[in-house]
Amino acid sequence: MCQVVDKHQVSILYTAPTAIRALMAEGDKAIEGTDRSSLRILGSVGEPINPEAWEWYWKKIGNEKCPVMDTWWQTETGGFMITPLPGAIELKAGSATRPFFGVQPVIVDNEGTPLEGATEGNLAIADSWPGQARTLFGDHERFEQTYFSTFKNMYFSGDGARRDEDGYYWITGRVDDVLNVSGHRLGTAEIESALVSHPKIAEAAVVGIPHNIKGQAHLRLRDAESR
Repeated sequence: MCQVVDKHQVSILYTAPTAIRALMAEGDKAIEGTDRSSLRILGSVGEPINPEAWEWYWKKIGNEKCPVMDTWWQTETGGFMITPLPGAIELKAGSATRPFFGVQPVIVDNEGTPLEGATEGNLAIADSWPGQARTLFGDHERFEQTYFSTFKNMYFSGDGARRDEDGYYWITGRVDDVLNVSGHRLGTAEIESALVSHPKIAEAAVVGIPHNIKGQAHLRLRDAESR
């Protein structure tokens, strides 16, 4: 990737956290022989980015001079919904930062009640915005059922989010990727983020399995050396 940046003098690099973590696993080999001086902006898309990958991306790929735009949006939204404005606002590692102009995100509980201040819950959009999908071709009923039936008068993204005291948003992953362990709801994205923070782990997947006592337990794939 870095060789391509130099060869074509790429100024904006927009990629997925999975690719960033794969480069992290290579260490300094991923950037050897490249200077990446053409880069102005780094972007992240497609899944939540863990803070460790964000920091590595900023320090190693961007030489600590390129803002990292962790953008949250969906095909159905038609464009960025929560995104940094490069050079205009303070960035926080792993955060998609603040809503784009005209976008009104809300975090709601499972009953659809909006939660104020620093909180965590379901990510919904309270009002219309430019670019939003208006239907599914040939199946408007499914469109309404999928996006507008969970919480009244709100678009439900299917994602969970956390908001801090400064109004910054962190995407925590799909809300159906949650394990119920002994009555505690655990987000798989948070467990995966903790795993990939280890220098010897490039990628992690956490899935639930039935457990006679706890209801569910989380299963992690590992090789023989870790046993």
